[in-house]
Amino acid sequence: MRAYRAGLFPMAETRQGARLYWLDPELRGVLPLDGFRLPKRLLRTVLSSRYQVTSNQSFAAVVAGCAAAAPGREDTWINADIERLFGELHRRGCAHSVECRQDGVLVGGLYGVSLGGAFFGESMFSVARDASKVALVHLVARMRLGGYTLLDTQFVTKHLAQFGADEIPREEYKTLLAAAVPLPARWLPDPDPAALAAEIRLLYDRSPRTDATLAEAGA
Repeated sequence: MRAYRAGLFPMAETRQGARLYWLDPELRGVLPLDGFRLPKRLLRTVLSSRYQVTSNQSFAAVVAGCAAAAPGREDTWINADIERLFGELHRRGCAHSVECRQDGVLVGGLYGVSLGGAFFGESMFSVARDASKVALVHLVARMRLGGYTLLDTQFVTKHLAQFGADEIPREEYKTLLAAAVPLPARWLPDPDPAALAAEIRLLYDRSPRTDATLAEAGA
């Protein structure tokens, strides 16, 4: 956890790689909790009964899902050492998962590390439409309810950029990290369902309106 406190995160070169590297990139991906973009269509999916969303019920399975090859992602950075490392962090209460199930089957999710008011998102996966997106919305809503202020995405992908993720310089990131770590945030594995739904609706109400979201809303 000292490495995360200092702004570092681990990766392996490949799924079968034997070495771990601790990275501290010049540009860091972050997803602002107050600037999260939630499209109306995804809001309907999140609030529907399509997926059953839980937390910390299948941590190892979520990591395994993130480590598995998928179309367009023939290899990953999650090797056996990474799986063991995060499994131990989870047993210590420092790493958490969000799971999406459909008819009882795990079809998507994400996991990451929690330290004070910062959450370090490590990876996500999906084998059903929107499952990882639903997990991300739940992550952001739970973080806001729990008093978090920083969602570190490490890097910015097209998938994350659509929700407002952006890159910031290393020193700016570390300033945000230093302010977040001392906060007494709490991970909420089982938040009140009504409070969670209200927070998700609030995310939509406060979403920055881009041309795409305005068109989707019929504006």
